Amino acid sequence: MITQFKKLMFVIFLVTSASIFSQTKEDALSDAKITSKATLEMDFKTVLKHTLPKVVNMMGGEEAALTLLKSTFDTMKTQGFVFEKADIISVSEIVEEQGQYRCVIEGYNQMKMASQRIKSKSYLLGIYNETDGYWWFVEAKQLKNKAMLDMVLPDFETNLDIPDDDVQVEQIED
Repeated sequence: MITQFKKLMFVIFLVTSASIFSQTKEDALSDAKITSKATLEMDFKTVLKHTLPKVVNMMGGEEAALTLLKSTFDTMKTQGFVFEKADIISVSEIVEEQGQYRCVIEGYNQMKMASQRIKSKSYLLGIYNETDGYWWFVEAKQLKNKAMLDMVLPDFETNLDIPDDDVQVEQIED
């Protein structure tokens, strides 16, 4: 009987350890980098996998969102828009709030359009998807828009520090 109890406790320990392991800063960083790389490579299926489902639903579901993203990026490309860099800089501490594991991801994007270079430091809110074992992301600046916040994350409260985006535009000298 004691042996069975020890085996049961060991199995419970393994399952909980695996769950906690997936919620690490390293995993959030890895998933954010995968999503950033997918954006550069126009792998929108991967981008949507890591997008908060309510946002995908607001875009009309996965198929509509894929069509919208492809169309938007194709239009930007024809207008001379080029993504030069998309880097993930850091991940905040992971906190548990309102039954979710959350973090803030700092990213850096550099884009070029016509004779301008746009440099953007932006932030994502990461929410751990416990069911599938990976992170979802939503643009943190959307959380500062009360109407959008109520649609995406009703009753959202956090103690995480979510900085404002910093965008700089400079002329490219030929």
